Amino acid sequence: MNKKLIGIALGLFLLGSLVYLLLPGDTLPKPPAFLKLEYPVQEYDPWQGKCYDLNINTNSIAKITGNCDVQLQYPKMKATIYLTYQPIQNNLKDLLRDAQKLTYKHVIKADEISEQLYINEKRKVYGMFYDVGGNAASNTQFYVTDSLKHFVTGTIYFYAKPNFDSLLPASDYIKKDMLKIMESLEWKY
Repeated sequence: MNKKLIGIALGLFLLGSLVYLLLPGDTLPKPPAFLKLEYPVQEYDPWQGKCYDLNINTNSIAKITGNCDVQLQYPKMKATIYLTYQPIQNNLKDLLRDAQKLTYKHVIKADEISEQLYINEKRKVYGMFYDVGGNAASNTQFYVTDSLKHFVTGTIYFYAKPNFDSLLPASDYIKKDMLKIMESLEWKY
């Protein structure tokens, strides 16, 4: 009987040890981590429109497609800047209204829409830069004009579900490119 008790005690000890080893230990919360996204340094190349009279500087990593309506594609970021040129033909009010309406269509999903006036008297470039906060389909847009002959709109779209926090790093990167387009734009007369 003594051997039986020792065998049972040893069996229970081994079983308890096995259970103890298989059970997870203290669970510790994971430390906060941030996704580290690295984008290339922005270098700009001059680009000249074939269908309309303007010159701009574009990011050298962007793939340019289209003839008159230009797309600057960022394949790694799954994003595209759409540039649309329209000549002014006694319709400046309509063009301005349409550009503003396009931005404010996003008010349903937007947390905020901030406007930044842009004026470059020397180059005769006047416009508005819109920063749309929240989960809007397009979070950065602009329009520029010389008020006489030329009107250009630019908008960015990501090929992903609009999640503001996730898109923010890429959005900030491309937003700088859109500002550079506005700042470098020169009309050809």
